[in-house]
Amino acid sequence: MSQENIDINKIIKETRETLQNPKEYFSSMPLSGGFAEPVIKAAMYGVAAGIFSLIWSLLNLAPMGAGGMWEGTFGIMSLIWSIIGAIVAVFIGGAIVLIISAICGGNTNYEANVRVAASLMVLFPINAFLYFLYGINTTLGELSGLAISLWSVYLVYLAAIMALKGRESTAKIVAVVLLVLSLLGFWGGSQANKNFEDISDSYQFEQLD
Repeated sequence: MSQENIDINKIIKETRETLQNPKEYFSSMPLSGGFAEPVIKAAMYGVAAGIFSLIWSLLNLAPMGAGGMWEGTFGIMSLIWSIIGAIVAVFIGGAIVLIISAICGGNTNYEANVRVAASLMVLFPINAFLYFLYGINTTLGELSGLAISLWSVYLVYLAAIMALKGRESTAKIVAVVLLVLSLLGFWGGSQANKNFEDISDSYQFEQLD
């Protein structure tokens, strides 16, 4: 890891640009400079996501939340694991983005792809923020999760053609494949939740008998 100065304000600015104007951001984002900055960026997103998870846990808004005296403990653990998971995920994500970039004929430098992966993780805390919707209504939570998935596919597409200079035609095909997988995942999750609810209702009915 190279020696580099980490500018937190710069990371915050880049986060805002990624969300507000992703086309401009990905077309001009730096692809070199060391691994420290993308790791710090991922860790910041992990902290934000973990804080949201902790809040929803304490408010008993997390799905399947048990409440009670252990809820805060589970929330603190989710905060810790969110940070660790984010740091690990940025390197795994870099490898995945590299594969996508290679398919599209784009940049295959690992550092560049890790930096792109770190920027894509901007949706990590947003997804965690919206996760309380699962605690209110399962369908509402599933729809918010689908929206995040579709948004992430769009950002991957932009990153592939603008930051990593991949072929647009191939990137569109990859994006379509990712969209289909997202929709299949949404449908599969909905069916699984429906089956679980049916089993729970049946069990409760038998208990009443």
